Amino acid sequence: MEGFCAVYRECYPRVLAYAASHAGPRLAEDITSETFTIAWRKLDQMPSPALPWLLGITRNLVRAARRQAAHDELVDMPAAHDFVHVVEIRAALASLAEADQEVLTLIAWHGLTSAEAAKVLGCSTATFFVRLHRARRRLRAALSTPAFEYSR
Repeated sequence: MEGFCAVYRECYPRVLAYAASHAGPRLAEDITSETFTIAWRKLDQMPSPALPWLLGITRNLVRAARRQAAHDELVDMPAAHDFVHVVEIRAALASLAEADQEVLTLIAWHGLTSAEAAKVLGCSTATFFVRLHRARRRLRAALSTPAFEYSR
């Protein structure tokens, strides 16, 4: 019980931020609550560190919510991040495929290591590195298109 409480206190804000960035602020708290309910039920399966496992559960719940509600909101990034050209980056990111968005946000906004992000996505670290490299290349290409260059 004490171990679960410590994981909850440590991981709740990051799980909530992940849920908000992928499902929107209205669904984020419900999804986060469901994530920790599932974690409680599967307490004997909780690895250490728990965050990648929790984000994997959250990811599955987000997918289920999207399918059920046919919900496809724009990514709602946490406001705590300070980017030079937030509008351009958000627009360029939104122009990428959802898989590319997720790879980039797991690292940049959710602060996971590549190994942790690979666990969230259910792939090897090597596969994640390839996906990250390709997603970064596509983001750079999106940022260098004329639509984004005029505002710099």
